[in-house]
Amino acid sequence: MRQARTGLEIETAGQGFYEITDRVRAFVGAEGIETGLLTVFLHHTSASLMIQENADPTVQEDFMTFFKRLVPEDGRSYRHGSEGADDMPAHIKSALTTVQLAIPVSAGRPDLGTWQGIYLVEHRYRPHRRRVTLHLIGA
Repeated sequence: MRQARTGLEIETAGQGFYEITDRVRAFVGAEGIETGLLTVFLHHTSASLMIQENADPTVQEDFMTFFKRLVPEDGRSYRHGSEGADDMPAHIKSALTTVQLAIPVSAGRPDLGTWQGIYLVEHRYRPHRRRVTLHLIGA
């Protein structure tokens, strides 16, 4: 059994989906682990991770519209807002999604479905530098 770990820095330009699938695949492929489990962990509470369709960008647009409808960003609905009107809504969106993914590794690749991509979802308006840890265990 072997383990490998690396970190990714993801620069965001504000709210939206940022696909990191290629960077994750490159890490797994370079490690030579054929079968195992990959953990993808985001070190933030105002962004999240998702595995979602990567063929049609309107899927991501619809998610952003849904999030805005589900979690108002008006700033009047929440007590916490020390970093702006999008602060608490971003924390809620992150809690409703996830900051950690577990992905099986088969044949030396993340075992994703045909149309699945791995995304960092930025819930804040302004740009951020997000930190992601990849941890791979297997043989």
